[in-house]
Amino acid sequence: MKFDMHCHTKEGSMDGKVIIEEFIRRLEEKGFGGMLVSDHNSYDGYRKWKNSIKGKQHYDFVVLKGVEYDTMDCGHILVIMPEGVKLWILEMRGLPVGMLIKIVHYYGGILGPAHPFGEKYMSAMTTRQQKIKYAKRLSNLVSQFDFIEIFNACEKKSVNDKAYELAREYAKPGFGGSDAHKTDCIGMGYTDLPEYIRSESDLIAYVKTGPQIECGGTFYERTTKDRLGKAHAVLVESFYVYNKMGNAFRSYKRHKELKNIFDRQKGLH
Repeated sequence: MKFDMHCHTKEGSMDGKVIIEEFIRRLEEKGFGGMLVSDHNSYDGYRKWKNSIKGKQHYDFVVLKGVEYDTMDCGHILVIMPEGVKLWILEMRGLPVGMLIKIVHYYGGILGPAHPFGEKYMSAMTTRQQKIKYAKRLSNLVSQFDFIEIFNACEKKSVNDKAYELAREYAKPGFGGSDAHKTDCIGMGYTDLPEYIRSESDLIAYVKTGPQIECGGTFYERTTKDRLGKAHAVLVESFYVYNKMGNAFRSYKRHKELKNIFDRQKGLH
């Protein structure tokens, strides 16, 4: 069954242009059986589906809850938690990747880098911080991920090829997705998953078996960076500033929620 494992909705991502109901409809038209909602630091797209659509239409279509988290030092990380686990910290960008890994795994979730060799500041293997200590951190970091996005329709073939080699070197399952923010990109990337996967827990259990997962798709050639050409470099640098400001803006709430998490963990021991 085909899943689009990287989807941005208008309800959940500031740069998303497609409401989740339209996203689902277009994926169904293309023969997909499910999607991972992976909005930027937000579950609002998934909440819209759960509160307004689930049980009313698109009955056979599987909608999985995920998030594309902006780390402080490792770009964008796709995170999938078991259903019923609610962690507000995953909607508060800016955690260092090491802490994100510990929290996600403690609560039974899985995570992996989105477009790991993509744009600097946004991707695990090309961030400024990652380059400084690349040799020391690479092996330990990648070994702790549960999967790696090896096909992203909005990246170049060379970028995806590097991600594929990274997944093969570390024996990690690969995901594929469109990374669609606009209508014309929906479903251009896919991941082939077993029919029985109907929930986040199903997916998590499956990924932990270390399967070889078929994925692929078609490259989208009308991305913002394709349209802007050399001017795109300015946008990338501005994202670095935006990311730092966004992280700082949420620092107080993030630290408060971290304290709540640590207190809950202490109470369980």
